[in-house]
Amino acid sequence: MHLAKMQRSDQTIRNKLLVARLPVMPQILSKLLNLCQKEEAGIGELAKLIAHDAGIAIKVLNIANGAAYNRGNRKIGLMQALNVLGVEMTKTLVISESIFQTFNNLSHGIELEGFWAHALKTAVIARELARKISYPHIEEAYLAGLLHDAGRLALLSTGAYGSNFMAMDDEHLCSVETSSMGMTHAEAGAWLIERWNLDSFMADSVRYHHEPIGRLKSAHPLIRLVCLAHLLSSYKPDALNGAGELCGMNDDDLQTILNAVEAQTRTAASYFGINLSEAAPPAAEYLPPAKAEDKKQARLADEVRNTSLVSAAAQSFSRCSGRELLETIARTACVLFNFDDTLLLLNHAKTLTGVPITENQQRISEISIPLTDECAVAESVQKRQVTFIRRDDSLSIVDQQLLRSMKTEYLVYMPLMIEQSCLGVLVGGLSAPQASELWDSERFLKSYATQAAASLKSATQLRSEIEKSIAKINQAHQETSRKVIHEVNNPLSIIKNYLGVLDDKIARNEPIVEELSILNEEIDRVGRIVGSLAEQPQESDTTEVNGVLKDVVRLFSVSRYLPSTVNIVVKTGDKPDEIACSADPLKQILLNLIKNAVEALPNGGTIEVRNSGRKIQDGKAYCELRISDSGAGIPEEVLANLFSPVRSSKRGENRGLGLSIIHDLVKKIGGIISCDSGPSGTTFTVLLPVAAAKAEHPKYAAAQS
Repeated sequence: MHLAKMQRSDQTIRNKLLVARLPVMPQILSKLLNLCQKEEAGIGELAKLIAHDAGIAIKVLNIANGAAYNRGNRKIGLMQALNVLGVEMTKTLVISESIFQTFNNLSHGIELEGFWAHALKTAVIARELARKISYPHIEEAYLAGLLHDAGRLALLSTGAYGSNFMAMDDEHLCSVETSSMGMTHAEAGAWLIERWNLDSFMADSVRYHHEPIGRLKSAHPLIRLVCLAHLLSSYKPDALNGAGELCGMNDDDLQTILNAVEAQTRTAASYFGINLSEAAPPAAEYLPPAKAEDKKQARLADEVRNTSLVSAAAQSFSRCSGRELLETIARTACVLFNFDDTLLLLNHAKTLTGVPITENQQRISEISIPLTDECAVAESVQKRQVTFIRRDDSLSIVDQQLLRSMKTEYLVYMPLMIEQSCLGVLVGGLSAPQASELWDSERFLKSYATQAAASLKSATQLRSEIEKSIAKINQAHQETSRKVIHEVNNPLSIIKNYLGVLDDKIARNEPIVEELSILNEEIDRVGRIVGSLAEQPQESDTTEVNGVLKDVVRLFSVSRYLPSTVNIVVKTGDKPDEIACSADPLKQILLNLIKNAVEALPNGGTIEVRNSGRKIQDGKAYCELRISDSGAGIPEEVLANLFSPVRSSKRGENRGLGLSIIHDLVKKIGGIISCDSGPSGTTFTVLLPVAAAKAEHPKYAAAQS
């Protein structure tokens, strides 16, 4: 073949390899799909299955080592790669590959059992050889063995290989490949692996696995053990003469390894339901390419496939939110469209702003593109269409900057449109062959972008609702905190005043037992207020009303809180009255109402606290309490919103909360509060439910009838 023609053929094949999807054993894909349906599926279980198939393994490594995930260190092992992708993205990749395998006959009708058995045997042999010679990177050896013939899968998927995939894998095949395609399958596999820029000799081990033994004696151990593993797994036992010397082994060592590996391969085949006895043997002749498929049928398959892929992507999006959703949209696009890299531009106030997805995209947030700008990305949004651009001096500076930042030949702009709104633009970076492959897939790209936009909008609405709920909870928490502070101030004021009384009594050598008891009670009450103000009262609690009334009045009378110009009196019945609540809320209600009454008498006056006895209202028995003052009354504008938090003339953050707190406390214990106010004074009437035993007393039953 003429040199220029061979170079063109070589480049054509490389371009096809860039967009090739390697066929995967359907039995393994089936197992992977079943595992993906399990919520508890982990990376370890996925890795065990993926490690059995070269096609899916090379896809995982290719995505994990791409720009969308690259963080400066390349991933050699499957576990490393899968940990970077994560369980959800690995599931997305598996499901996507399954759909591609179903609708695109990637194996071109060729049975893959023989290839699979050879690849798996080579991988296991390479691992055993690595252990035998103490090679430190066991997993790398296994992976190199698994992928040593990946070039054959890749060439098969390009359609250029024809039925020669079934030919004997030997030097003659390599010669036919070079003459017909400009490269061997070993070179094709090495070229694919080299694109990952691994810190490894894996690419060389793939490239040289057909080299004569004599040329490899001084080669890197990985190259030698992969070549030996290939020979041990091949169909030509006579090729093994002297092969053990590559790794310093004799025939007995090799036979021991072969016996163990044969059993492992058959066990794996049995697990996946692969019948190796039906695997087609290598062909002696090199057959012509298979007949091209019907174009109409192919287009229909593409449409159904793309619809399925978008539907699968939607399910993946539904499991994500926030930044994770943005990452999933960008990285799933890499899986579906073979993008080299992606970036997201979100629309804020008619300006596209970059959103970093990976660590090497941090400065993308500095990009800001008005939608009115004259550039291809803005025009893509304005026209609501998918747009391809390539490196060209005529492009706007913005478009050129995006091309340079993604280090690709082409960009595709995918507007994230939902109805008439644009949420942003997904930008994919790709090579010329990849752009050519996607050129006629505008409907697929647009469907994906529409689904991504719908998921983003839904997530945004959900986030907005969550933020509103959080704000509402925070507001309620702040309100409760203010009320707690307000209520705590009451016992603290009493404590402060009683400390003054205590100081005076100590100075006069008078007994202070009662004062210490009161201080102890009020300190305990502070703790209970802080701990249980917002809790519902226990139904089993009961309190004797008259005792609490007298205690509260005594607190005001004895302490220095009550001015000398204000007189406070308490009126109760002779018999004890029990209500259905604990003493603390009743005490808080009374303290607040009496405190307000004191503040309503700046020039002095009288406060009356009265237990008016039982009252039946709406068929229920209540104890009626009245707190009255002889002040000037409450203004009408205040009366209109009396029990709501209001801004009062008092100082402090918690001003205007008192009556709101009283109302809440009364309501919590099942009571009713009302107010009657005029120029001659104000009376608050509080109805508190009587204890159950008292409510059923014959006297109250008679009163009710």
